[in-house]
Amino acid sequence: MEHRSSQIRISRLPHVLGEFTARSGTAAVAVSVVVIFGAVIGVYGIRSIWEGIFSTIVSSVVLVMLFVIQHTQNRHQVAIQLKLDELIRSSPRADDFLVHIESAEDGELIERELDQLAHHEALRDSENDGEVGAG
Repeated sequence: MEHRSSQIRISRLPHVLGEFTARSGTAAVAVSVVVIFGAVIGVYGIRSIWEGIFSTIVSSVVLVMLFVIQHTQNRHQVAIQLKLDELIRSSPRADDFLVHIESAEDGELIERELDQLAHHEALRDSENDGEVGAG
């Protein structure tokens, strides 16, 4: 149980960071820093050491944000999947094999997708046949 608890604690940091960086004020601060840095470079020129420092900071922020975005998207995907699974389970006519289909092999996913496409095409064809006969 300790492993799960530490995983939850570690997960909080990217979640909080994602919430913080999603605010418009954070974007405004980031744009302001870049504009100020550009103005300082334009006025005073840039020394190679400052260019290296700025480049390192920007690269580090980009790398951290990559992981934050990935974590946030994964969390949202799991939440949406759980909601969809619950809807499938609650519908008596739904195909229960679709619950957790995201963990299926690629071949099964392709087969299910082709079955769904064929089903929808058959529905469209039957609707079009009904419209032609009614006219």
